[in-house]
Amino acid sequence: MMQLATTRRFARWLVGLFLIVATVPAAPRFADAHGIAGNRFFPGTLSFDDPAVADESILPLFTSSKRPDEGGDVVDNRFSWSLFRLLTLTLGVGIDSGWVHRNWGSAQRSGFDVTNLSIKGTVYRNDLHETLVAAGLSWGIGHSGAQGVGANGPDAIHPGIFFGKGFGDLPDSLAWLRPFGTTGALTLEHPMTGSSINFGVDPLTGQLAPMLTRNVDILHWGLPSNSARFT
Repeated sequence: MMQLATTRRFARWLVGLFLIVATVPAAPRFADAHGIAGNRFFPGTLSFDDPAVADESILPLFTSSKRPDEGGDVVDNRFSWSLFRLLTLTLGVGIDSGWVHRNWGSAQRSGFDVTNLSIKGTVYRNDLHETLVAAGLSWGIGHSGAQGVGANGPDAIHPGIFFGKGFGDLPDSLAWLRPFGTTGALTLEHPMTGSSINFGVDPLTGQLAPMLTRNVDILHWGLPSNSARFT
């Protein structure tokens, strides 16, 4: 219990520091190219982050999703927010969280989502070959989310790599592919403990009750083709 309290105090201090950094006025500088390598622009997606490192804010983002669960479908209505602040032209820090309303049909709960602190930086950029690569590391603060919405997890780390590659450097024989490109991401969600307690529908009674949740490593990846080339 003492270790958990210490972790929570440290997390609150770190969240406060991140918010201070995020709200400090930026020093004057030339306009930055967000997600651009050469003539290629790499946009982000709703499912994963883009390879760009830039000042960003999302306040708020609403999503609604339905998934199957014991006793019927579960609907999550989620308001998410995030802030990302540059420390240098190629390195920045961010914070994100949200509010979730979960509906099992027979019961409803609302509460905060997990709060994540992150750092992300550009590790490779090649304008000639339209290539951009960034690496990041996030910390999901343990027990920062509500049990009622399934967000009461342990501390978790999320290392990831984000990349974009345009095909504008292809030879003349493949010139028809030059307008195209791809972005992608690969992240690992690694919980620091094996289990946690969250609310769910008991399959035996059909009632909402605290249930043991097993925490496992999850690999997240995405690879859409959705970049744009300037002409």
